[in-house]
Amino acid sequence: MIYLTRPRRRHLEARTVRAPAVLLRRRRPARRSSAEEYKTPMDDRIRHILERVPGWKAQDCTLTPLLGGITNRNFKVVRGDEAFVLRIGGEGTALLGIDRRNEHRASVLAAACGVGAEVVCFMDDESALITRFIEGSPVTPESAARPDLLRRAAESIRRYHAGVSFPGWFSAPATVRNYWQLARERNVQFPQTLSQALELMDVIENALGVPARSVPCHNDLLAANFVDDGRTLRILDWEYAAQGDPFFDLGNFSVNQRLGPERCELFLGYYLERSVRPADRARLELMKLLSDLREAFWGFLQSGVSRLDFDFKKYAVDHLGRFLKNVTAPEFSEWLKAVKE
Repeated sequence: MIYLTRPRRRHLEARTVRAPAVLLRRRRPARRSSAEEYKTPMDDRIRHILERVPGWKAQDCTLTPLLGGITNRNFKVVRGDEAFVLRIGGEGTALLGIDRRNEHRASVLAAACGVGAEVVCFMDDESALITRFIEGSPVTPESAARPDLLRRAAESIRRYHAGVSFPGWFSAPATVRNYWQLARERNVQFPQTLSQALELMDVIENALGVPARSVPCHNDLLAANFVDDGRTLRILDWEYAAQGDPFFDLGNFSVNQRLGPERCELFLGYYLERSVRPADRARLELMKLLSDLREAFWGFLQSGVSRLDFDFKKYAVDHLGRFLKNVTAPEFSEWLKAVKE
C-alpha cells in the first residue's frame, strides 16, 4: 500500500544527512561533499519504488547513495529542482523493535509540528519512506553542547513532546530484555558481566517507577539526527519513535552529546523552563545509564542477525563497559534516592 502526504510549504520540508559518525555512534547516513557525490545506477527494486510514486518516472530521477548507515539503505533523489531522501528499511529491522507503519505515522506527526521532514510517500510493502531533503548545517556532539544549540535542541524536543501521541510504547528496560532474549535465541555470546548489568537495570527501573506522564518520544537523539536549517533544529529518523517517558529522550540526548554535569543542568533548565530539582537531575542521569544499556544490547542483537561488515560486538561491549563504569560512580546511590523524592 502507498501512503501519500499532502504537500506543505517547501521551505519547511526537506531532508539532509550529516557528517560521519564518531566513536560509539551508529547507523547514520553521512553527507558526501559535492566533489565526492556521484550518480549511481538504479537497481530494479529502486526503479520500481520510484515508478510507484504518483507523477514520478524513474528516468527523471538522479540517485546518489548516502553512505554511513548500517541498518538501512539511504539515497538522495534529485528530480528537477527538488531533492528528496529515499530510505529503504534493512532486513530484519523488525527484530530491533522497528515498526515501519509506526515510523511513518510518527514522521508525519513530527513534520506537522515543524520538527521533522515532510513525508512525501510511504510504501509499507517495500519498507520505503520518501521525505524531502533538508538543506542545513550538520550538528556534531561538540557543537550540540554549545549553550545556544542546547537551548534550541530543548525547544525542538519540547515541541514534539507536546504534540499528538505517537503509536506504540517504548521502555528501555523492556527493550533490553527483548533484545537479550532474541540474541540468546541466535546463540550470541555475552560477557560475564551480563548478569550484573541486568540486575543493576532492575534496580534502576524500580527506582524510576512509572513515569509521571507519557509523551511522543524519538528515542534515538544522536547529534547526527539533527540538522540546523537556520531557524529550527530539525530532527530526522523516527524509526524508534513511540510514546514514552520524556526523560529518556533527555537522557539519551545528553549521553550521546557527552554532556557534563553543568551542560546537563543547563539543558534540563532549557527544557523544563524552570529551576532544576534534584529529582529531575537524578532521573536524567539514570536515563543516561539506561540509554547506554539499550545501545549495548542493540549491538549484541545486531551481532547475531546482521550480515553487514561492522563490529557490532565491540560496539556492544564498549557501551556495556561505559554503563558498568558509570554505575560505580558515588553519585549513583544518591540518584536512586533522589529520583523518588
